[in-house]
Amino acid sequence: MSGEAASAGGAGRTAGHGVGNTAGNTAGSTAGRTAGSERVAGIAVAAGTPRLLDGLRVLDLTRNLPGPFATRLLADLGASVVKVEPPEGDPARQIGALHARLNDGKDVRTADFRSPQGIAQILDWAAEADVVVEGFRPGVLAGMGLDLDVLRQRQPRIVQCSITGYGQTGPWAQRAGHDLNYMAVSGVLDQCRSLSGEPAMANVQWGDLAGGSSPACIAILAALQAAQRTGQAQHVDVSMTHALHAHLVMAQSTGPLLQPLLGHAPGAGEDMLNGALPCYRLYRTADDRWLAVGALEHKFWKAASQAFGHPEWADRHWQRGMLPHTAESKALIEEVKAVVGAQPLAVWVERFEGVDACVTGVASTAQAVLR
Repeated sequence: MSGEAASAGGAGRTAGHGVGNTAGNTAGSTAGRTAGSERVAGIAVAAGTPRLLDGLRVLDLTRNLPGPFATRLLADLGASVVKVEPPEGDPARQIGALHARLNDGKDVRTADFRSPQGIAQILDWAAEADVVVEGFRPGVLAGMGLDLDVLRQRQPRIVQCSITGYGQTGPWAQRAGHDLNYMAVSGVLDQCRSLSGEPAMANVQWGDLAGGSSPACIAILAALQAAQRTGQAQHVDVSMTHALHAHLVMAQSTGPLLQPLLGHAPGAGEDMLNGALPCYRLYRTADDRWLAVGALEHKFWKAASQAFGHPEWADRHWQRGMLPHTAESKALIEEVKAVVGAQPLAVWVERFEGVDACVTGVASTAQAVLR
């Protein structure tokens, strides 16, 4: 949901959302950010230590999901984030809970991106920042008079991070897109298929988050180090499509290994980590739930075999020479299916409690427990 690519003014956004959000207002609540917490943004820090990014000042000009989630992570780690929205508000306000989650802990302000007065105000805020994050199409920021050459006149060591769909240059640079499009053209969606072969529309926005937010945080911190070392302003661009493509490292490595066995490139359920290995696969339980068997290494498969009540399975493993797609491997998959499918998920969860075998139940969102 990059969504910011259309224009500086946010054409097509619903009027009325966010009106009255003036300087000094803080969006959302502080839930999940309790003082003394030892884990923020999924990162464990020593209790009582200063927040890791204390003193870092971030100006967030982004909307929707990729940029706001990136700056939320920075805020969770201690950065001071000023989020600037147009008078009609960030489109994420149409889903109030989403906007609150993305902007918790930020100072949310309003400025008119189409007026000289609004741009002047944004420039004043940028002069006080270490980092500016934006998600417009290439060239839009320069058209508003907010490009790096202008920003560094106010702040010589400023870091500008752009989050784009397809990069700053190239034939696709000016195309609009959302998470689904970046997943599709990067090749990642092709690797997210059900066993029947249909592409699966995940309800986690991997393009926006893994392709946009996370690389943006990495790029920002790297650029800050370079700016401090050189004393010069830095511009980093995160292409969500290119970043997603980089995540195909496993498929691009294992696919060529299995292609000679199959006679074609691995498809749904045919690669090492998407269903071809008996020890690394999802199995349906008697109550139509799922058991995630991730016993990739032989030591874990040996422990899992014991817990399943079939110690004779232990050496039927790829690290013991049983190649995927062989008759023996396919037979073992069917055997495990039968055993797992004979009991409800609760039985298996209890059976594997305390067993170091990388076997877990598939929890719903409501059931998910962070341990």
